[in-house]
Amino acid sequence: MGKPLSATNSKTGLSYDDMLNDDFAFDMDSHDVMVFLHMQKTGGTSFGKHLVHDLDLQRPCTCPITPKRCYCFRPHSNQSWLFSRYTTGWKCGLHADWTELTNCVDAKLDELEGHIAKRRYFYITLLRQPLARYLSEFRHVQRGATWKGSRHFCHNRAATEVELPACYKSESWDNVELDDFMNCDSNLAINRQTRMLADLELVGCYNKDYMPEADRNRVMLASAKKNLQSMAFFGLTEYQKISQYIFEETFNLRFAIPFEQNNATVSSHTMPTLSAEQATKIAHLNDLDNELYQFAKQLLFERFHRLKARDSKFEQRFSHLGEIPGKFGVTEFDWDKLDDDITSNPV
Repeated sequence: MGKPLSATNSKTGLSYDDMLNDDFAFDMDSHDVMVFLHMQKTGGTSFGKHLVHDLDLQRPCTCPITPKRCYCFRPHSNQSWLFSRYTTGWKCGLHADWTELTNCVDAKLDELEGHIAKRRYFYITLLRQPLARYLSEFRHVQRGATWKGSRHFCHNRAATEVELPACYKSESWDNVELDDFMNCDSNLAINRQTRMLADLELVGCYNKDYMPEADRNRVMLASAKKNLQSMAFFGLTEYQKISQYIFEETFNLRFAIPFEQNNATVSSHTMPTLSAEQATKIAHLNDLDNELYQFAKQLLFERFHRLKARDSKFEQRFSHLGEIPGKFGVTEFDWDKLDDDITSNPV
C-alpha cells in the first residue's frame, strides 16, 4: 500500500535499497533533491537547522537575515538540492504530510525554478517515541501553538470543518488541561506520525465515513510502514548518534558537528506528573503510532547494522562523528526549545 518509492517513480523518489548499490551517489550537481517531511515535535526543527548549517558541502548553504530561510544551492547552479522549511518554506503547506508532499513537490519546484525537470527525490524524516511526542505537542499547544496554516490537503481538496472539527472555539487552545486535550476526538496529535506518513487517499482522506474505523486504522498503519520503509532516510529522536551515522553513510555526506542527545525535555518533566489512567489513555489513543515506532526502531537498527557491516573503519568513524578538520562547534539538539510556527501560514 502507498505509493512505492522506486527508481521508476520520479514523483516519490528512490528507495532505500536502490541507494545501497555500490554505484549510488547523491548527485548534488544534477537534479537530486532531498525532501524533508517534518512532523511536529519530533526534533525536526533542530535537524532542519543541521541540514542547512552543519553539513560539510562544496557550496555551503547561506542563511541571510530573512528569518527561517536559507539558500542551499547546487555547486554550479542556483537551484536548491533541499526542499524543506528553511530553504523553500512551507510550499506544500505548513507541516505538509506524505500525501501533500508527494502530490506537490514536483510542481512547486518546477514553479520555483521556472522550468520542468526530471528529478530524483529522496524523502527524509524523523520519528519520536509516541508518548514523549504527544506530551510535547500538548505542552506546545498549551503555550499557544495552533498550526492553523496547515491545509490538510488530500485528493485535490482541503479537509472540511465537518471532517476536522475544531477542538476549541477561541483563537488558540492555550492553557488547555491534559484531560481536555485527550478528550477531543478530532485532535490531530493522536497518531500524528502514522497519519502524516500514510497515503491518506487510500482511506478516503479525512472522511471517516469512507470505511469502518478498524479498516481505516489497519490500512493507514500498513501504508505508513510501507512509506517509511521506502524512505531514503529516517532517524529516531531517541537515537541521535545512530541516526547521524545512517544519514552520513547513506548520502555520503558529513556533518561538521556531532548530534547531541538531549533527554531532559519538557515532555520528560511532564511524564512523572501523569496519573496511571492518563498514561494508559495516551498509550491507547496513540496505539497506531506505538506500533509504527516499534517497526521504525527495528528497521533503524537493521539499517545501522547493514551499514556497519560494510564499513571497514566503523569504530573510528562512529567514535569521531561530526569531527572534520578545521571545523568546530556543537549545535545542541533541544527539540522543545522551538521557534516553531504557532499561526504561520505557508509561504
